[in-house]
Amino acid sequence: MFNSRLIFKILGTLLWIEAAFMMMSLILALCYQESDIMPFAVTIALTALVGTGLRLLLGRHADSALSRRDAYLLVTVVWIAFALFGMLPFLIGGYIDNATDAFFETMSGLTTTGATCIDKVEGLPHGLLFWRSLTQWIGGLGIVFFTIAIIPSFVGGSVKVFAAEATGPIKSKMHPRLTTSAKALWGIYLLLTAVCAALFFVFGMGPFDAINYAMTITATGGFATHDASTGYFNNAAIDYTAIVFMFLSGMSFALLYAALFKGKVKQLLKNAEVRLYGALALASTVLIVFFLLRYNNYDIADAIRVALFQVVSFLTTTGMFNEDAAQWHHITWVILSLCMFFGGCAGSTAGGFKCARGVIALKILRNEIRHMLHPKALLPLKVNNSTVHTSGQITLLAFFLAYITLCFTAYFIMILVGVDSTNSITIALSCGSNVGPTLGLEIGPTMSWSVLPAMVKWILSLLMLMGRLEIFTVLVIFTPSFWKNH
Repeated sequence: MFNSRLIFKILGTLLWIEAAFMMMSLILALCYQESDIMPFAVTIALTALVGTGLRLLLGRHADSALSRRDAYLLVTVVWIAFALFGMLPFLIGGYIDNATDAFFETMSGLTTTGATCIDKVEGLPHGLLFWRSLTQWIGGLGIVFFTIAIIPSFVGGSVKVFAAEATGPIKSKMHPRLTTSAKALWGIYLLLTAVCAALFFVFGMGPFDAINYAMTITATGGFATHDASTGYFNNAAIDYTAIVFMFLSGMSFALLYAALFKGKVKQLLKNAEVRLYGALALASTVLIVFFLLRYNNYDIADAIRVALFQVVSFLTTTGMFNEDAAQWHHITWVILSLCMFFGGCAGSTAGGFKCARGVIALKILRNEIRHMLHPKALLPLKVNNSTVHTSGQITLLAFFLAYITLCFTAYFIMILVGVDSTNSITIALSCGSNVGPTLGLEIGPTMSWSVLPAMVKWILSLLMLMGRLEIFTVLVIFTPSFWKNH
């Protein structure tokens, strides 16, 4: 039915890779001689041991044929396994005292959501702070996709895995071989991270902070090394640097690659999705600046800076903050919620509904209005000179329905357990779109989510995973037909 041996083999190898990533945090812990040395050492040993058992025992003699069903199951299991092993340093070291919060924290990191259950992150040792940032950086482009880039022959059905893990409905092809494209995308990712870190350092951050903030910003994740996020630095140059790199990381990496290395800047600027993305950022910023000037008595320079920062942070689903938006006029919450819903571009590290789907949905609406006036007209739907066929339009509407249903289900459950209405709906949107902060007074954008009931945190952890894997990759596993042997 399933190629279980191959799934075990791949999972085992990926756990080795996770252990290798943890070694970086262990080295940092040894350099600072802090309390997280033992938790990382034990976790690395356990992760490597389980990985060895899965690969060499359960995955022995596996063939390389990976079906589409295998790919969906593999990607979902890998992300859950990474969260389960990635949470161990928090638990073993006693930094989080229960498995619910530890799993939530790690899943929030890997899915680049950025919601946290830790009330005082500044009290964590450096190795663990780095691990939180690293989980977001790993999850930014995808765990298995990273493996395809570094081990080309690793996954026999790599195209199927990419389809199960990539973000957005439009997959831009840069090269006939997926492994070459994967290396190019990771090259862009590394370049953005390195330049962002260098600029942060130049503008006043220490090396540790610069690297951590660069990783979480280019991953559009939002985890910070300070409780006040970038607001801790109170530095306009740092804020504008963060804005630029959040915005770039919310764009299609394939288009960025073409613009930077193939000179196709016009193609980037003419892209319908990029135009909607830019228009949303600009319109939302102008509106919020107006309301800040009218209701919150900001001066114009500060209003532009904080409004632009929050809009780009919510639109790219990064979740960084330099100001407490919960203190703003409630009309700004509606604008930020809209940004939270749409999210960034397909093929980026951002979450959300995706501007690519937004473009298609708006064109479907336009065509329906035209069709009412001209019933016999043939109105093809084109995006960037590519026709979106009826099947693609149905898929988009199905995704929208699934997205709304999941968010409202989570919203309904939170209302039942006593979470206020404003927080409930924005928490659901935040997890479904992998944003991180929420809007409200009980759990505002600057607060942790530790007060939520344990049951809600498990539901939100699943919602974060489904949001990161584009819903259907996980949802299909819960259907009876997925498990039937035909």
